[in-house]
Amino acid sequence: MKILITGGAGFLGSVITEKLLNSNHEVTVLDNMMYNQTSSIVYSHNKLFNFVFGDVRDTELLKKLVLEHDLIIPLAAIVGFPACERDKDLATAINYEHVRVVCEVAKENNKRVVYPNTNSGYGIGENGECTEESPLNPISHYGVTKVNAEREVLGIGGISLRLATVFGTSPRMRMDLLVNEFVYKALTDKYITLFERKFVRNFIHIRDVALVFEKMINEYETHSGEVFNVGLSNANLTKQQLCETIKEQIPSFEIFHNDNFEDPDKRDYVVSNLKLEKVGWSPNYTLEDGIEELIKTYTILIKNLSSGYRNDFPLGYGIK
Repeated sequence: MKILITGGAGFLGSVITEKLLNSNHEVTVLDNMMYNQTSSIVYSHNKLFNFVFGDVRDTELLKKLVLEHDLIIPLAAIVGFPACERDKDLATAINYEHVRVVCEVAKENNKRVVYPNTNSGYGIGENGECTEESPLNPISHYGVTKVNAEREVLGIGGISLRLATVFGTSPRMRMDLLVNEFVYKALTDKYITLFERKFVRNFIHIRDVALVFEKMINEYETHSGEVFNVGLSNANLTKQQLCETIKEQIPSFEIFHNDNFEDPDKRDYVVSNLKLEKVGWSPNYTLEDGIEELIKTYTILIKNLSSGYRNDFPLGYGIK
């Protein structure tokens, strides 16, 4: 299959690209390399890999590439609430408008779309455990743009994957994700001060996410028009519990809290991943596996400036 991944040189896209190439799909990455990342060069030897330097806001280029491929994974996005609040117009253009264009062309030309949403659309999770049937209540511009884009995808019979907070290592490494950031702080600062320590998040390893994408590509006709939560059922954890899990592998990590400050990211929810498990998926990586992996990764990266592995926006511990 010929697959187009917009934003494919990013944290998640780099790992999905690897997985799909290894499954003998022809993969084209469209990316503007806004973080000067070089992650895609590791695939240059592969004859099934193609790279297009460009911006998803270039509508004519985007339409041309959609027409040339069988399936599109529109990954390109301004990720996280701080970055989207900083430039809402940019976030809307990339997170929503580019997906709308992809869907418009896909519908007219019988193309397939598998979309990476975020489970942050559940917001505060006031109605108990969040399933795919739970109402969406995004509390940030980031969440709003992603929820609106998902509506476009489902409207043409595409598949939407509502991802938990991703952790793990990628050729385009990111530290500004909750697990990745906390492990980094445990190794460098050796302590953390938590705000809103009882807020709950769900987590998932980046390579398990890639496996879910592959599964949905292979079973597209079966699951067309469906939504799936993608996370670890045993990893609906508070920030405090996450830090305690990290401390099991890094005993010197000291955990403090401060109830006088609020986390600007108010997401707080328990997510059910039962629907995905019922169609035959199970994770290969635990949270503990990811922490062990990150410790190894930071042995390599820790002497470098960590700013090169962030999305260059103000960092809050609630960042997604």
